[in-house]
Amino acid sequence: MTAWMSGSFSSAAQAAADTVNYFPIHLEMYPIWQDRTDGAWLYVEQAVETSLERPYRQRVYRLAEEENGVISSTVYTLPEPLDRFIQVHDNPVIFETITPDSLSLRNGCAIFLTRNEDGSFTGSTIGTDCVSTLHGATHASSEVTVTDSLLTSWDRGWDDDGNQIWGVTTGGYQFMKVTDF
Repeated sequence: MTAWMSGSFSSAAQAAADTVNYFPIHLEMYPIWQDRTDGAWLYVEQAVETSLERPYRQRVYRLAEEENGVISSTVYTLPEPLDRFIQVHDNPVIFETITPDSLSLRNGCAIFLTRNEDGSFTGSTIGTDCVSTLHGATHASSEVTVTDSLLTSWDRGWDDDGNQIWGVTTGGYQFMKVTDF
């Protein structure tokens, strides 16, 4: 699954088909710290395709196999300044200057993925422990499906009463793989 998640992805086709609900987003997932034995580590960056130099999300994911073949994707935030990591594929040595100990765990935001009969993986966050204060939300949820050429991600923010505060209401963003790393 790490190979499927590594690469550059685009939601441009979905955004062209539905200009009301979706934007053309560039998603990059770049392998880092490949010599580590505690899972696969990916630098993750999302930006509107017309503003790649200004990503709105930068994270690190650690993929690890759990019990019963479940894959956990644990989410971490990076230390400031974040601009040094932008488009890391142009300067991957930047990750030699930090270690996983310098990251901050986003408690409750891990996604747990299981393999489907067709070989794809699907999963989500569990419960309401992934804190989000964006636009007045109290927590966030994520649902993900991963295939060899498509990553679908549906992120939403919720209030304490279960009302959706942010995120698309019609379904997840569909990121087509453009380039492998």
